[in-house]
Amino acid sequence: MNNTPTGPARPVTVRKAVIPAAGLGTRFLPATKATPKEMLPVVDKPAIQYVVEEAVSAGLPDVLMVTGRNKRPLEDHFDRNYELESALTRKGDEERLAKVQESSELATMHYVRQGDPRGLGHAVLCAAPHVGDEPFAVLLGDDLIDPRDPLLARMLEVLAQRGGSVIALMEVDPAQIHLYGCAAVAPTDDADVVRITGLVEKPDQAEAPSSYAVIGRYVLDPAVFGILKETEPGRGGEIQLTDALQQMAQDEDLGGPVHGVVFKGRRYDTGDRGDYLRAIVRLACEREDLGPEFRAWLRGFVAESGDA
Repeated sequence: MNNTPTGPARPVTVRKAVIPAAGLGTRFLPATKATPKEMLPVVDKPAIQYVVEEAVSAGLPDVLMVTGRNKRPLEDHFDRNYELESALTRKGDEERLAKVQESSELATMHYVRQGDPRGLGHAVLCAAPHVGDEPFAVLLGDDLIDPRDPLLARMLEVLAQRGGSVIALMEVDPAQIHLYGCAAVAPTDDADVVRITGLVEKPDQAEAPSSYAVIGRYVLDPAVFGILKETEPGRGGEIQLTDALQQMAQDEDLGGPVHGVVFKGRRYDTGDRGDYLRAIVRLACEREDLGPEFRAWLRGFVAESGDA
């Protein structure tokens, strides 16, 4: 197989990011009964704001959220709150005013409703009218990527070099691979880039082609929309993005090739309650304004609990 990088047939400019946010958040009930899981705070910002900040930092100022019922707080968070801003202005509280205004000035925000929750592939397909015939990024809100490890920027760089689509991969314990989409890969001449030769959604450990798990960042060729329209529901009765990417990986005429960026940086999984709590602790410990005092308290707490 020829793994020499080849430039795409046309200049690649990615401007738009799609963030699926229609999930019910059942693992966090009852907290998510009336509050979208994406709005759960990670220290002092909702999880979804970290994701939008990541897209903007990578040069994607146009953000489409694919939402569902009871997701209005997402729109409110990224909109202006004139009453609150006025109250903070009267108090002369410029620091908090800046924090409130930050979210409404981050990006050009758009919203579309998914309607029936028919899987990630269907959520991506809902973005087709907005995205049009352009490559675009998909960022899943359960995966927070530390801004010191610019994964999305690297993926955009690989897309510019090689064309097609690019997905993010991370090596995981083989015993955990059944929780993820899993990639069969071939090496390239870049140490952190692999060629995707196949994809399987949540395989049993014995059937997994590798320990490379697909994590929640994708940069996709718009050809994926045509494939998703024809993709039958797969695992769990949902339209799986993995199934569409499998076709693209095996047939370059369908919008391939598909490459993977192997990520070894800091990733925080907020989709699981335990990992969500660990993400908060890690991020709080690293904050200059919170870290020193919080770390001191944490050391004392651990010592007192007898788990040191």
